[in-house]
Amino acid sequence: MRHEETLYAIALRRCPLIGDVIFRKLVAEVGSAKEVWDLSKSGLQTIFGIGRKIAVEIGNPDHLKFAEKEIEFCLKNNIKINLRHLGDLPAILNECDDAPAILYQKGDFDSSKKAVSIVGTRNISNYGKQFIEDFLNAVKNENITTVSGLALGADAEVHDISIKNKIQTVAVLAHGFHTLYPSRNRKLSQKILEENGVLFTEFNSSQKPDRENFIQRNRIIAGLTPATVVVETAFGGGSISTATFANNYNREVYALPGRIDEKYSQGCNQLIFQNKAAVISTIPSLVDQLGFQNETAKTGELFPSSEIKIVLPEQQENILAILDKKTPFSLDEISQRLEIPTYKILPDLLQLEILGLIKALSGRQYLAL
Repeated sequence: MRHEETLYAIALRRCPLIGDVIFRKLVAEVGSAKEVWDLSKSGLQTIFGIGRKIAVEIGNPDHLKFAEKEIEFCLKNNIKINLRHLGDLPAILNECDDAPAILYQKGDFDSSKKAVSIVGTRNISNYGKQFIEDFLNAVKNENITTVSGLALGADAEVHDISIKNKIQTVAVLAHGFHTLYPSRNRKLSQKILEENGVLFTEFNSSQKPDRENFIQRNRIIAGLTPATVVVETAFGGGSISTATFANNYNREVYALPGRIDEKYSQGCNQLIFQNKAAVISTIPSLVDQLGFQNETAKTGELFPSSEIKIVLPEQQENILAILDKKTPFSLDEISQRLEIPTYKILPDLLQLEILGLIKALSGRQYLAL
């Protein structure tokens, strides 16, 4: 039964226009991924919010064939397949309304440990490196887990120094387990597993490290822990998105301040200025604050619209034209209206939120402001 449900879950999630929220809705309404797969087209369309364009792909044998190959690939490579609707996700990640329907895993995740996400720029300075080293040295006896994204720069420092301090570390990938990006960190990824660390990804073995995957990946980094620490980032750095997700999940966010003329401190300084992150004044104070009490970080616009006129790309303008100020629309509903996959819309939604033009609600619901 477990194998069968996994098979149909992978096939269902691979259908175009079925994102994590629609997947969860379908399974909740019908009972299981297999029952959704076997439901008639007319039966599917009786479910609120499920139209013909979604229903037409459910039952496509090509998706089922892919799922069979994916399970074979996972068995061959010691990859665990976690299904959210069967309660497989780490409990803290499952609290997030937009948690992945399927999460692939290498290694054993110890959910009993305290956990902290640490992210930052690929262009990390000696200042940032020293902070990571000093902080992890200060907490190495606290039985913690670090979470980051296995990118070059700050992420790699977090994983590497965690290993040196015998701290379990988790890397969240932006692609399937058939490859490793960046390739320079392949040895580091192997070392993570050798030292009882974990690799997570929501992407299957057909999915490459496309640009939009990295922002989607960042929500898992934020969702896996009660607190996120931003070391260094520029204004538009990927770490800003991780901090935004963490704020949306009512998780704590801390940022390392820096000189105002340093490009890769400006993002951190702005997070602090706009009350999207608490300032890190000293390492002892940070260690003291990281009680993991889920205290909500105050949020605010990164770039208030009254201070800057922004020319938006066409797709972002199209999203704004769809959204309403009173009635929220889900990510999947926006995807259906634009006829564009959810993963290609998510980066634009996040950018619009950062610009203070829309508001994200729970369950990937969005309102115009």
